[in-house]
Amino acid sequence: MNTSVLVAEDDPKQAELLRRYLEHEGHAVTVVGDGRAALDEIRRNPPDLLVLDVMMPRVDGHDVCRILRRDSELPVLMLTARSTEDDLLLGLGLGADDYLTKPYSPRELAARVRTLLRRARVPAPTGPATLRQAGALQIDPVRHEVRVDGGPVSCTPGEFRLLEMMTAEPGRVFTRDQLLRRLHGVDSYVTARTVDVHVMNLRRKIEPDPARPTRLLTVYGVGYKLADG
Repeated sequence: MNTSVLVAEDDPKQAELLRRYLEHEGHAVTVVGDGRAALDEIRRNPPDLLVLDVMMPRVDGHDVCRILRRDSELPVLMLTARSTEDDLLLGLGLGADDYLTKPYSPRELAARVRTLLRRARVPAPTGPATLRQAGALQIDPVRHEVRVDGGPVSCTPGEFRLLEMMTAEPGRVFTRDQLLRRLHGVDSYVTARTVDVHVMNLRRKIEPDPARPTRLLTVYGVGYKLADG
């Protein structure tokens, strides 16, 4: 099945490289040169995936992601020349599904795109009795809702997928590799550090005191678990 990819990149040479490589992979590719044009194109012709450069004129990539996540779960692969942890936290916290640092291998980018598109095609769960509970944390996979102590919590797609997996088995310890496969699939180049970033962001949202977590716990040398009570 043909898929459409929107590339938002203001460097013409980089944009053309992305276009050629993604078209070679079989995708229909549209290229825009700034964030405002990206938002306009998404409204006119919603793509299957957005490859989004951070540093762009008019509206930068972070603002595009922030605006997009108000009402869309379009898969977003964010590109940046910055590689600090703060930048990673910001990009994932705004709702990017994946984050690639320049310079990058076109082969690696293509693998990330394949993984994000494959995951987006997985149907949402349906049927009764899907509500999941882990202590004060409640998740509804059908409505894509998270609540803590009865109040709604806004989660990015990546954060939701981790909670969905962990609330299925409260108390079970999940390794970083297991959580990473849930996020990005088995053929991803992403490191386990991505999981740690999502966990830090989630703790800010679901813990009374993120510095002393009581719900989303670290099991040192192994991974993470949700407290079951």
